[in-house]
Amino acid sequence: MKRLPPLPALHTFLITAQCCNFTRAGEQLHITQGAVSRQIAGLEAHLGYPLFHRQARGLSLTQQGQALYPRIEEVFELIGEAVEHASIRRTPLQIKAPTCMLRWLLPKLIAWQTLRPDVPVELTSSVQHGIDFRREDFDAAVVYSPLPGPKRVGQHLFDELLTPVCAPHLLEGPNAINALRDLEQHTLLHPSRDQRDWTHWLSAAGAQLSSIRQSQYFDTLDLAVTVAVQGNGVAIGDCTLIEEDLKAGRLVMPFDLNVRTGAAYMLVGSTRNEPSAPLRELMDWLVKQANTKPAATD
Repeated sequence: MKRLPPLPALHTFLITAQCCNFTRAGEQLHITQGAVSRQIAGLEAHLGYPLFHRQARGLSLTQQGQALYPRIEEVFELIGEAVEHASIRRTPLQIKAPTCMLRWLLPKLIAWQTLRPDVPVELTSSVQHGIDFRREDFDAAVVYSPLPGPKRVGQHLFDELLTPVCAPHLLEGPNAINALRDLEQHTLLHPSRDQRDWTHWLSAAGAQLSSIRQSQYFDTLDLAVTVAVQGNGVAIGDCTLIEEDLKAGRLVMPFDLNVRTGAAYMLVGSTRNEPSAPLRELMDWLVKQANTKPAATD
Protein backbone atom coordinates (compact mmCIF):
# COMPACT_ATOMS: atom_id res chain seq x y z
CA MET A 1 0.00 0.00 0.00
CA LYS A 2 1.40 3.37 -0.99
CA ARG A 3 2.18 5.72 1.88
CA LEU A 4 -0.55 8.33 2.32
CA PRO A 5 0.35 11.99 1.75
CA PRO A 6 0.64 14.30 4.78
CA LEU A 7 -2.69 15.62 6.11
CA PRO A 8 -1.53 19.30 6.10
CA ALA A 9 -0.67 19.02 2.41
CA LEU A 10 -4.13 17.59 1.66
CA HIS A 11 -5.72 20.46 3.60
CA THR A 12 -3.66 22.95 1.59
CA PHE A 13 -4.86 21.27 -1.61
CA LEU A 14 -8.49 21.54 -0.45
CA ILE A 15 -8.24 25.27 0.29
CA THR A 16 -6.30 25.94 -2.91
CA ALA A 17 -8.85 24.02 -4.99
CA GLN A 18 -11.60 26.17 -3.49
CA CYS A 19 -9.73 29.40 -4.28
CA CYS A 20 -7.82 28.40 -7.43
CA ASN A 21 -5.28 30.97 -6.32
CA PHE A 22 -2.08 30.46 -4.29
CA THR A 23 -2.23 33.95 -2.76
CA ARG A 24 -5.82 33.70 -1.48
CA ALA A 25 -5.18 30.16 -0.24
CA GLY A 26 -2.16 31.44 1.70
CA GLU A 27 -4.29 34.17 3.29
CA GLN A 28 -6.84 31.61 4.50
CA LEU A 29 -4.14 29.25 5.76
CA HIS A 30 -2.06 32.08 7.28
CA ILE A 31 1.05 31.06 5.35
CA THR A 32 2.88 32.64 2.42
CA GLN A 33 2.08 32.14 -1.25
CA GLY A 34 5.44 30.42 -1.66
CA ALA A 35 4.65 27.95 1.16
CA VAL A 36 1.34 27.04 -0.51
CA SER A 37 3.11 26.52 -3.86
CA ARG A 38 5.78 24.29 -2.28
CA GLN A 39 3.21 22.17 -0.42
CA ILE A 40 1.18 21.63 -3.61
CA ALA A 41 4.34 20.76 -5.56
CA GLY A 42 5.36 18.30 -2.84
CA LEU A 43 1.89 16.71 -2.85
CA GLU A 44 1.98 16.35 -6.64
CA ALA A 45 5.41 14.71 -6.42
CA HIS A 46 4.11 12.31 -3.78
CA LEU A 47 1.04 11.39 -5.84
CA GLY A 48 2.88 11.23 -9.14
CA TYR A 49 0.50 13.44 -11.12
CA PRO A 50 -0.30 17.19 -11.35
CA LEU A 51 -3.28 18.61 -9.51
CA PHE A 52 -3.41 22.09 -11.03
CA HIS A 53 -2.84 23.73 -14.38
CA ARG A 54 -0.63 26.78 -13.75
CA GLN A 55 -1.96 29.52 -16.00
CA ALA A 56 -1.27 33.23 -16.35
CA ARG A 57 -4.72 34.12 -15.02
CA GLY A 58 -4.65 31.64 -12.15
CA LEU A 59 -5.09 27.95 -11.45
CA SER A 60 -7.46 25.28 -12.67
CA LEU A 61 -7.81 21.70 -11.55
CA THR A 62 -6.45 18.92 -13.72
CA GLN A 63 -8.57 15.84 -14.38
CA GLN A 64 -6.88 14.09 -11.47
CA GLY A 65 -7.39 17.16 -9.27
CA GLN A 66 -11.09 17.25 -10.14
CA ALA A 67 -11.41 13.58 -9.18
CA LEU A 68 -9.53 14.06 -5.90
CA TYR A 69 -11.16 17.29 -4.71
CA PRO A 70 -14.69 16.06 -3.71
CA ARG A 71 -13.27 13.06 -1.86
CA ILE A 72 -10.80 15.19 0.10
CA GLU A 73 -13.59 17.67 0.87
CA GLU A 74 -15.73 14.82 2.23
CA VAL A 75 -12.84 13.53 4.36
CA PHE A 76 -12.32 16.91 6.04
CA GLU A 77 -16.05 17.31 6.64
CA LEU A 78 -16.02 13.92 8.40
CA ILE A 79 -13.02 14.99 10.47
CA GLY A 80 -14.86 18.17 11.48
CA GLU A 81 -17.95 16.21 12.48
CA ALA A 82 -15.83 13.76 14.49
CA VAL A 83 -14.10 16.58 16.36
CA GLU A 84 -17.44 18.27 17.13
CA HIS A 85 -18.98 15.00 18.27
CA ALA A 86 -16.03 14.24 20.54
CA SER A 87 -16.29 17.73 22.01
CA ILE A 88 -19.98 17.25 22.81
CA ARG A 89 -19.25 13.92 24.51
CA ARG A 90 -16.59 15.45 26.77
CA THR A 91 -18.54 18.55 27.84
CA PRO A 92 -21.09 17.82 30.58
CA LEU A 93 -24.47 19.52 30.50
CA GLN A 94 -24.74 21.92 33.43
CA ILE A 95 -28.12 21.72 35.21
CA LYS A 96 -29.30 23.75 38.21
CA ALA A 97 -32.18 22.76 40.49
CA PRO A 98 -33.60 23.69 43.90
CA THR A 99 -32.39 21.45 46.70
CA CYS A 100 -35.91 20.12 47.23
CA MET A 101 -35.87 18.73 43.66
CA LEU A 102 -32.95 16.38 44.32
CA ARG A 103 -35.17 13.63 45.72
CA TRP A 104 -36.97 13.47 42.36
CA LEU A 105 -34.34 14.66 39.90
CA LEU A 106 -31.24 12.77 41.04
CA PRO A 107 -32.67 9.25 40.43
CA LYS A 108 -33.84 10.43 37.00
CA LEU A 109 -30.38 11.71 36.06
CA ILE A 110 -28.77 8.47 37.25
CA ALA A 111 -31.16 6.57 34.96
CA TRP A 112 -30.33 8.99 32.13
CA GLN A 113 -26.60 8.34 32.51
CA THR A 114 -27.28 4.61 32.22
CA LEU A 115 -29.21 5.22 29.00
CA ARG A 116 -26.87 7.88 27.59
CA PRO A 117 -23.38 7.58 29.12
CA ASP A 118 -22.11 9.65 26.18
CA VAL A 119 -24.02 12.73 27.43
CA PRO A 120 -22.71 13.48 30.94
CA VAL A 121 -24.64 15.79 33.25
CA GLU A 122 -23.42 17.88 36.19
CA LEU A 123 -26.13 18.87 38.68
CA THR A 124 -25.85 21.92 40.94
CA SER A 125 -28.36 22.41 43.75
CA SER A 126 -29.34 25.68 45.38
CA VAL A 127 -31.76 26.88 48.04
CA GLN A 128 -32.83 29.49 45.48
CA HIS A 129 -35.81 28.50 43.35
CA GLY A 130 -35.00 30.62 40.29
CA ILE A 131 -32.30 31.12 37.65
CA ASP A 132 -30.70 34.13 35.96
CA PHE A 133 -29.05 32.90 32.78
CA ARG A 134 -27.45 36.31 32.25
CA ARG A 135 -25.28 35.76 35.31
CA GLU A 136 -25.35 31.98 35.84
CA ASP A 137 -23.58 29.66 33.41
CA PHE A 138 -26.04 26.76 33.21
CA ASP A 139 -27.50 24.97 30.21
CA ALA A 140 -30.88 24.42 31.87
CA ALA A 141 -32.58 24.67 35.24
CA VAL A 142 -35.58 23.42 37.16
CA VAL A 143 -37.43 26.39 38.67
CA TYR A 144 -40.29 26.71 41.11
CA SER A 145 -43.11 28.79 39.64
CA PRO A 146 -45.33 29.95 42.50
CA LEU A 147 -48.05 31.47 40.32
CA PRO A 148 -50.32 29.69 37.84
CA GLY A 149 -51.20 31.04 34.42
CA PRO A 150 -49.73 31.74 31.00
CA LYS A 151 -46.79 33.77 32.34
CA ARG A 152 -44.93 30.60 33.26
CA VAL A 153 -41.75 30.06 31.26
CA GLY A 154 -40.39 26.67 30.19
CA GLN A 155 -41.68 23.11 30.01
CA HIS A 156 -44.10 21.95 32.70
CA LEU A 157 -42.83 19.09 34.85
CA PHE A 158 -45.48 18.74 37.56
CA ASP A 159 -47.78 20.75 39.83
CA GLU A 160 -47.10 21.15 43.51
CA LEU A 161 -49.34 18.81 45.49
CA LEU A 162 -48.98 18.92 49.28
CA THR A 163 -49.68 16.24 51.87
CA PRO A 164 -48.35 15.41 55.35
CA VAL A 165 -45.75 12.61 55.59
CA CYS A 166 -44.08 10.81 58.46
CA ALA A 167 -42.11 7.69 59.35
CA PRO A 168 -44.24 4.49 59.33
CA HIS A 169 -43.90 3.89 63.08
CA LEU A 170 -45.78 7.12 63.84
CA LEU A 171 -48.96 5.42 62.65
CA GLU A 172 -48.70 2.94 65.53
CA GLY A 173 -48.66 3.11 69.31
CA PRO A 174 -50.45 5.32 71.86
CA ASN A 175 -49.74 8.53 69.90
CA ALA A 176 -50.57 7.07 66.49
CA ILE A 177 -51.71 9.53 63.84
CA ASN A 178 -55.21 8.50 62.81
CA ALA A 179 -57.04 11.84 62.71
CA LEU A 180 -56.27 15.55 62.42
CA ARG A 181 -56.38 16.08 66.17
CA ASP A 182 -53.55 13.55 66.57
CA LEU A 183 -51.16 16.06 64.97
CA GLU A 184 -51.35 18.01 68.25
CA GLN A 185 -49.20 15.28 69.83
CA HIS A 186 -46.43 15.61 67.25
CA THR A 187 -43.94 18.18 65.98
CA LEU A 188 -44.79 19.78 62.64
CA LEU A 189 -41.74 20.15 60.42
CA HIS A 190 -41.90 23.32 58.32
CA PRO A 191 -39.82 23.69 55.12
CA SER A 192 -39.87 27.49 55.53
CA ARG A 193 -40.29 30.11 58.24
CA ASP A 194 -43.52 31.47 56.79
CA GLN A 195 -45.41 28.23 57.55
CA ARG A 196 -47.35 28.64 54.30
CA ASP A 197 -47.32 24.96 53.28
CA TRP A 198 -48.75 23.63 56.51
CA THR A 199 -51.18 26.58 56.74
CA HIS A 200 -52.43 25.86 53.22
CA TRP A 201 -52.97 22.15 53.86
CA LEU A 202 -54.56 22.52 57.32
CA SER A 203 -56.94 25.15 55.98
CA ALA A 204 -58.07 22.76 53.24
CA ALA A 205 -58.45 20.03 55.89
CA GLY A 206 -60.61 22.28 58.10
CA ALA A 207 -58.04 22.84 60.84
CA GLN A 208 -55.83 25.69 62.02
CA LEU A 209 -52.09 25.84 62.62
CA SER A 210 -52.67 27.56 65.97
CA SER A 211 -53.96 24.27 67.39
CA ILE A 212 -50.53 22.67 66.91
CA ARG A 213 -48.20 23.34 69.84
CA GLN A 214 -44.87 22.01 68.54
CA SER A 215 -43.13 23.19 65.36
CA GLN A 216 -39.63 23.07 63.92
CA TYR A 217 -38.39 25.14 60.98
CA PHE A 218 -35.92 24.39 58.21
CA ASP A 219 -34.43 26.22 55.25
CA THR A 220 -35.50 23.64 52.66
CA LEU A 221 -38.16 21.02 52.07
CA ASP A 222 -35.44 18.40 51.70
CA LEU A 223 -34.19 18.96 55.25
CA ALA A 224 -37.71 18.81 56.70
CA VAL A 225 -38.43 15.56 54.87
CA THR A 226 -35.10 14.06 55.98
CA VAL A 227 -35.99 14.73 59.63
CA ALA A 228 -39.41 13.17 59.03
CA VAL A 229 -37.75 10.04 57.64
CA GLN A 230 -35.83 9.82 60.92
CA GLY A 231 -39.14 9.78 62.81
CA ASN A 232 -38.74 13.15 64.51
CA GLY A 233 -41.96 14.80 63.37
CA VAL A 234 -44.48 15.19 60.58
CA ALA A 235 -43.41 17.08 57.45
CA ILE A 236 -45.49 18.61 54.72
CA GLY A 237 -44.21 17.24 51.42
CA ASP A 238 -44.86 17.43 47.70
CA CYS A 239 -46.31 14.13 46.46
CA THR A 240 -44.04 13.97 43.42
CA LEU A 241 -40.84 14.99 45.18
CA ILE A 242 -41.26 12.31 47.85
CA GLU A 243 -42.52 9.50 45.62
CA GLU A 244 -39.26 7.52 45.93
CA ASP A 245 -39.41 7.75 49.75
CA LEU A 246 -43.02 6.53 49.66
CA LYS A 247 -42.19 3.63 47.34
CA ALA A 248 -39.26 2.60 49.54
CA GLY A 249 -41.40 2.73 52.69
CA ARG A 250 -39.28 5.41 54.35
CA LEU A 251 -42.33 7.66 54.53
CA VAL A 252 -46.08 7.17 54.66
CA MET A 253 -49.03 9.54 54.15
CA PRO A 254 -51.26 9.49 57.25
CA PHE A 255 -54.10 11.32 55.43
CA ASP A 256 -55.73 10.92 52.03
CA LEU A 257 -56.02 14.65 51.41
CA ASN A 258 -53.60 16.06 48.82
CA VAL A 259 -53.86 19.81 48.19
CA ARG A 260 -52.86 21.68 45.04
CA THR A 261 -51.26 25.06 45.67
CA GLY A 262 -51.36 26.38 42.09
CA ALA A 263 -47.55 26.35 41.95
CA ALA A 264 -45.52 24.11 39.65
CA TYR A 265 -42.01 23.00 38.78
CA MET A 266 -40.82 24.04 35.32
CA LEU A 267 -37.82 23.04 33.20
CA VAL A 268 -36.20 25.97 31.40
CA GLY A 269 -33.30 26.13 28.95
CA SER A 270 -30.65 28.83 28.82
CA THR A 271 -31.61 31.99 26.97
CA ARG A 272 -27.98 32.66 26.00
CA ASN A 273 -27.68 30.03 23.27
CA GLU A 274 -29.80 27.70 21.20
CA PRO A 275 -30.02 24.34 23.03
CA SER A 276 -27.72 21.64 21.70
CA ALA A 277 -29.17 18.36 20.44
CA PRO A 278 -28.10 16.46 23.61
CA LEU A 279 -29.69 19.14 25.83
CA ARG A 280 -32.96 19.02 23.89
CA GLU A 281 -32.97 15.25 24.20
CA LEU A 282 -32.36 15.37 27.96
CA MET A 283 -35.04 18.01 28.54
CA ASP A 284 -37.62 16.10 26.50
CA TRP A 285 -36.74 12.91 28.39
CA LEU A 286 -37.18 14.60 31.79
CA VAL A 287 -40.55 16.02 30.76
CA LYS A 288 -41.61 12.54 29.65
CA GLN A 289 -40.48 11.07 32.99
CA ALA A 290 -42.56 13.65 34.83
CA ASN A 291 -45.62 12.98 32.69
CA THR A 292 -45.44 9.21 33.15
CA LYS A 293 -45.39 9.27 36.95
CA PRO A 294 -48.37 7.77 38.80
CA ALA A 295 -51.16 10.33 39.02
CA ALA A 296 -51.99 11.59 42.50
CA THR A 297 -55.55 12.06 43.62
CA ASP A 298 -56.98 15.15 45.27
